[in-house]
Amino acid sequence: MLLPCEIGVKTVLPAIKAIMARTIIEKHKLKEKDTATLLGLSQSAISRYMNHNRGNNLTEIENSIEIQLLINQMVTYLIKEPNKKQEIMLLFCQTCKIIREKGLMCNLCRKDATQEWIETCTFCKIKTC
Repeated sequence: MLLPCEIGVKTVLPAIKAIMARTIIEKHKLKEKDTATLLGLSQSAISRYMNHNRGNNLTEIENSIEIQLLINQMVTYLIKEPNKKQEIMLLFCQTCKIIREKGLMCNLCRKDATQEWIETCTFCKIKTC
């Protein structure tokens, strides 16, 4: 059994970083190499995000205005005020929390869960963090 936070690390974090990378490159016109430096990733990871080869398990989060606003705020901090690491981390946690609360991770958790777990799980609806 994978815990929701394990699912989050494997799927939510890459999905958020993929959106961040695309936002930085498309809206702010930075190069892949510079984007990689900002996000602490390799240029090849950014390339995979841009080509939708990585971080594309939660495409529905791109349709959430609430999530997009948080991601845009993180990107703005990264570009204009990179020393605000704590604020960026808090926004990241808030983004993950909203994804859980909206049930956007549930299908990923259910892949490896027992029927009993699926029927009784309410973890993501609990106000945590």
